[in-house]
Amino acid sequence: MEILIPIIFVLLILFWRFSKSDTTEEIGELGEKNTAKILYFLNKKKYKVINNLVLKSGKFTTQIDHIVISDYGIFVIETKNFKGWILGNENSEYWTQVLFNRKEKLYNPIRQNLGHINALKRCLSAYPNIVYKSIIVFSANADLKVNTHTDVVYSDNLLETIRKYTAINLSAIDKKSIFEKISSLNLIGSFNQREHVESINQRIQKRAIAIEANKCPHCNGDLVMRTGKYGNFLGCRSFPYCKFSQNVSRN
Repeated sequence: MEILIPIIFVLLILFWRFSKSDTTEEIGELGEKNTAKILYFLNKKKYKVINNLVLKSGKFTTQIDHIVISDYGIFVIETKNFKGWILGNENSEYWTQVLFNRKEKLYNPIRQNLGHINALKRCLSAYPNIVYKSIIVFSANADLKVNTHTDVVYSDNLLETIRKYTAINLSAIDKKSIFEKISSLNLIGSFNQREHVESINQRIQKRAIAIEANKCPHCNGDLVMRTGKYGNFLGCRSFPYCKFSQNVSRN
């Protein structure tokens, strides 16, 4: 018994250390590294890949996991390294992760990636005819139960999803020019994660204030009550030019 006590003590310490080591940030980085490895196998003549891109968008920074500048437009890729069931639809504000008996909310990654695309559009305003393709990539640990028009795929299907687009959109010259411009704007070398998180929190607060004032956080138009397939929601009066919507909680 005297021998067992120190052994149990050591095992408890090891368990604590390993359980603390897998933070959300580290898990996310693992998913992004795996996606970067997959993108490496794209044809270098047709596709130019930039991993871990940070852009200045007005007063805020935008962090984009991966972009692929191709003959067929720009693919903007958001990586999610989640386990369990993932439930959601195209327009809902939040999706749900179900892991065992626990439910967690995650911000709709399609909406998140739309913000990334808008930041890219502002940086590439000299190229108004670019076609942007949003792709959300989940690891094989997830069980996707989503209803979307946007490509939401497992990492194993990423290359297949990219290659299904075959309509030429960019010339070789434009592709090279865009790659050089985006690379020159990438702030990853001076990126401060804490400042970025603070920037996100500011945007969330600003968004909440706008909705509370019955204003669209995207275009500042009026919000009106509408009824859809999933019940009542707030929508922008400028629809279809602005497609912002906000679910209304049921009492």
